[in-house]
Amino acid sequence: MTKNIENMTRLSSYLIKGLLLISGLLAAGIAATIIFAPDAFYAGYGIDTGSNVSLVNELKAPAGMLLIAGLLMLIGVVRAEFIVASLGTASLIYLSYGLSRLLSMAIDGVPHNGLVSAAVLEISIGVISVLVYMRLRKSAFGPRIACRDDWNAPGAEATR
Repeated sequence: MTKNIENMTRLSSYLIKGLLLISGLLAAGIAATIIFAPDAFYAGYGIDTGSNVSLVNELKAPAGMLLIAGLLMLIGVVRAEFIVASLGTASLIYLSYGLSRLLSMAIDGVPHNGLVSAAVLEISIGVISVLVYMRLRKSAFGPRIACRDDWNAPGAEATR
């Protein structure tokens, strides 16, 4: 699989790494801001965390996971063997956030414009990441992945 990734054209390699760089920096940056300056971050969306220590604690908990996910996305920029895992992570993180926001809008109503914009950006990054992920997985494995047992079948040596 890594060999196919290494054989990508330079342009597609740069575009994929650019996608991972943007998605990783965005996720890690947001997470770090939530962890170290939650009041300032959420004030930008009209949310007052005030002196509610429990609320701040609850907001920081998923930020730790988001930080780790952002760092995993960034690893794919410098290590080719992590590109597929990084794209998978970006797909899952951004689509889960974006689609959860959409569900919340359907149930609770439309929030601050900044949060609506965040949902659009998250879904966009998530969809692009899924499409690139699927393309890489398809080119890396091709039709052989459908049946791994044929490698041990009698007479399989003649077809290899």
